[in-house]
Amino acid sequence: MSRRPSSPDLHGIGGEGAPSTRPLRVGEEVRRVLSSLFTKTEFRDPDLHDVHITVTEVSVSPDLRQATVYVTRLGRSDVSALLPALKRIAPYLRTQLARTLRLRTVPALHFEADTALDHAMEVESILHSPEVQRDLGNDTED
Repeated sequence: MSRRPSSPDLHGIGGEGAPSTRPLRVGEEVRRVLSSLFTKTEFRDPDLHDVHITVTEVSVSPDLRQATVYVTRLGRSDVSALLPALKRIAPYLRTQLARTLRLRTVPALHFEADTALDHAMEVESILHSPEVQRDLGNDTED
Protein backbone atom coordinates (compact mmCIF):
# COMPACT_ATOMS: atom_id res chain seq x y z
CA MET A 1 0.00 0.00 0.00
CA SER A 2 1.48 3.30 -1.07
CA ARG A 3 1.33 6.36 1.11
CA ARG A 4 1.89 8.96 -1.58
CA PRO A 5 -0.65 10.09 -4.14
CA SER A 6 0.00 8.73 -7.59
CA SER A 7 1.07 11.26 -10.14
CA PRO A 8 0.86 10.93 -13.90
CA ASP A 9 4.03 9.77 -15.56
CA LEU A 10 4.83 11.73 -18.68
CA HIS A 11 7.79 9.60 -19.70
CA GLY A 12 6.74 6.08 -18.65
CA ILE A 13 5.63 3.27 -20.90
CA GLY A 14 2.34 2.70 -19.15
CA GLY A 15 0.38 5.35 -21.05
CA GLU A 16 -1.35 8.45 -19.82
CA GLY A 17 -1.83 8.55 -16.05
CA ALA A 18 0.02 5.27 -15.42
CA PRO A 19 2.90 5.58 -12.95
CA SER A 20 6.32 4.39 -14.05
CA THR A 21 7.60 1.25 -12.38
CA ARG A 22 11.13 2.61 -12.01
CA PRO A 23 10.47 4.57 -8.76
CA LEU A 24 8.80 1.45 -7.36
CA ARG A 25 11.77 -0.74 -8.26
CA VAL A 26 14.30 1.77 -6.91
CA GLY A 27 12.24 2.15 -3.72
CA GLU A 28 12.25 -1.61 -3.18
CA GLU A 29 16.03 -1.80 -3.71
CA VAL A 30 16.60 1.11 -1.31
CA ARG A 31 14.34 -0.64 1.25
CA ARG A 32 16.28 -3.89 0.89
CA VAL A 33 19.68 -2.21 1.33
CA LEU A 34 18.54 -0.05 4.26
CA SER A 35 16.99 -3.08 5.98
CA SER A 36 20.30 -4.88 5.63
CA LEU A 37 22.20 -1.88 7.01
CA PHE A 38 19.89 -1.59 10.02
CA THR A 39 20.33 -5.31 10.68
CA LYS A 40 24.11 -5.53 10.31
CA THR A 41 25.43 -2.10 11.29
CA GLU A 42 26.10 -0.73 14.75
CA PHE A 43 25.66 3.04 14.57
CA ARG A 44 27.76 5.48 16.58
CA ASP A 45 24.75 7.58 17.48
CA PRO A 46 23.88 6.83 21.14
CA ASP A 47 20.15 7.16 20.42
CA LEU A 48 20.40 4.23 17.99
CA HIS A 49 22.49 1.94 20.20
CA ASP A 50 20.79 -1.49 20.53
CA VAL A 51 17.73 -0.27 18.60
CA HIS A 52 16.12 -2.56 16.05
CA ILE A 53 14.49 -0.62 13.23
CA THR A 54 12.33 -2.14 10.51
CA VAL A 55 12.02 -0.42 7.14
CA THR A 56 8.46 -1.12 5.99
CA GLU A 57 8.36 0.90 2.77
CA VAL A 58 10.38 3.36 0.72
CA SER A 59 8.52 5.79 -1.51
CA VAL A 60 10.71 7.37 -4.20
CA SER A 61 9.78 10.52 -6.13
CA PRO A 62 9.33 10.17 -9.91
CA ASP A 63 12.63 11.98 -10.55
CA LEU A 64 14.42 9.57 -8.12
CA ARG A 65 15.91 12.45 -6.11
CA GLN A 66 13.86 12.11 -2.91
CA ALA A 67 12.97 9.00 -0.90
CA THR A 68 10.63 8.82 2.06
CA VAL A 69 11.60 5.90 4.29
CA TYR A 70 8.83 4.55 6.52
CA VAL A 71 10.21 2.91 9.65
CA THR A 72 8.81 1.15 12.68
CA ARG A 73 9.93 -0.77 15.74
CA LEU A 74 8.09 -4.04 16.05
CA GLY A 75 6.16 -4.23 19.28
CA ARG A 76 6.98 -0.64 20.19
CA SER A 77 5.35 2.66 19.30
CA ASP A 78 8.24 5.01 20.13
CA VAL A 79 9.79 5.17 16.66
CA SER A 80 8.93 8.89 16.36
CA ALA A 81 11.52 9.63 19.05
CA LEU A 82 14.18 8.06 16.82
CA LEU A 83 13.47 10.24 13.78
CA PRO A 84 16.03 12.96 14.73
CA ALA A 85 18.74 10.29 15.14
CA LEU A 86 17.80 8.77 11.79
CA LYS A 87 18.07 12.21 10.21
CA ARG A 88 21.58 12.55 11.66
CA ILE A 89 22.76 9.26 10.11
CA ALA A 90 21.01 9.85 6.76
CA PRO A 91 24.24 11.06 5.04
CA TYR A 92 26.04 7.85 6.13
CA LEU A 93 23.13 5.72 4.91
CA ARG A 94 23.07 7.58 1.59
CA THR A 95 26.80 6.92 1.14
CA GLN A 96 26.24 3.23 1.79
CA LEU A 97 23.40 3.23 -0.75
CA ALA A 98 25.70 4.85 -3.31
CA ARG A 99 28.25 2.08 -2.80
CA THR A 100 25.64 -0.65 -3.22
CA LEU A 101 23.15 0.60 -5.80
CA ARG A 102 23.94 1.41 -9.40
CA LEU A 103 22.18 4.75 -9.72
CA ARG A 104 23.30 8.00 -11.29
CA THR A 105 22.08 9.89 -8.22
CA VAL A 106 21.15 8.40 -4.88
CA PRO A 107 17.93 9.85 -3.46
CA ALA A 108 18.00 12.06 -0.38
CA LEU A 109 16.51 10.15 2.55
CA HIS A 110 13.64 11.46 4.67
CA PHE A 111 12.38 9.31 7.53
CA GLU A 112 8.81 9.01 8.76
CA ALA A 113 7.17 6.78 11.34
CA ASP A 114 5.02 4.07 9.79
CA THR A 115 1.66 4.17 11.52
CA ALA A 116 -0.15 1.75 9.18
CA LEU A 117 0.06 -1.17 11.63
CA ASP A 118 -1.21 0.97 14.52
CA HIS A 119 -4.09 2.17 12.35
CA ALA A 120 -4.94 -1.39 11.27
CA MET A 121 -4.97 -2.56 14.90
CA GLU A 122 -7.25 0.36 15.84
CA VAL A 123 -9.70 -0.51 13.04
CA GLU A 124 -9.59 -4.19 14.05
CA SER A 125 -10.41 -3.31 17.65
CA ILE A 126 -13.30 -1.08 16.54
CA LEU A 127 -14.70 -3.82 14.30
CA HIS A 128 -14.68 -6.28 17.20
CA SER A 129 -16.27 -3.90 19.69
CA PRO A 130 -19.64 -4.99 21.11
CA GLU A 131 -21.40 -1.93 19.64
CA VAL A 132 -20.29 -2.72 16.09
CA GLN A 133 -21.02 -6.42 16.51
CA ARG A 134 -24.54 -5.54 17.73
CA ASP A 135 -25.09 -3.22 14.75
CA LEU A 136 -23.93 -5.93 12.37
CA GLY A 137 -26.33 -8.39 13.98
CA ASN A 138 -23.57 -10.67 15.28
CA ASP A 139 -24.39 -11.15 18.92
CA THR A 140 -21.65 -13.77 19.42
CA GLU A 141 -18.26 -12.74 20.72
CA ASP A 142 -14.99 -14.14 19.26
